[in-house]
Parts: sequence; structure tokens; C-alpha cells
Amino acid sequence: MLSQFLGWCLVINICFLSLWALMFIFAKGFIYNFHSKMFKLTPEQFDAIHYAGIAFLKVIVIVFNLAPYIALQLIK
Repeated sequence: MLSQFLGWCLVINICFLSLWALMFIFAKGFIYNFHSKMFKLTPEQFDAIHYAGIAFLKVIVIVFNLAPYIALQLIK
């Protein structure tokens, strides 16, 4: 049951990560305009924040979803 839970968490998190990355690539201008109305950000700051966020989420998904899922699959 835990293995299935981690597997579905992995799928959901990868979908979320992919959506974020695709939106950052293809709708960057729209997202920047939306956020720049609320926060005073330069385009360089905006890029750095989103790049760091995507990288952080990727590491978290690997450490807390993928690695435990693989470990559970190995001990089955």
C-alpha cells in the first residue's frame, strides 16, 4: 500500500513539476507580468526564483518520492 501511495505521489509531483516548467518556458511573459504587478521583480530575479524553485522541487521529489519508491520496489 505504501508503495502504491509513493508511486501515485511521484506521478502527481512529476505532473506538477512538468506543468510548472512548461508554463515557465511557454508562458513566461504572462507569468512575469502577473507577478510583477504584485512584486517588484526584475526579469533576472524572476528567472532565478523560478529556476531555483523548479530545481528545489525536483530534488524534493527525487529524495522523498522516487528514492523511497525504488527502495520499496527492491525489497518486495
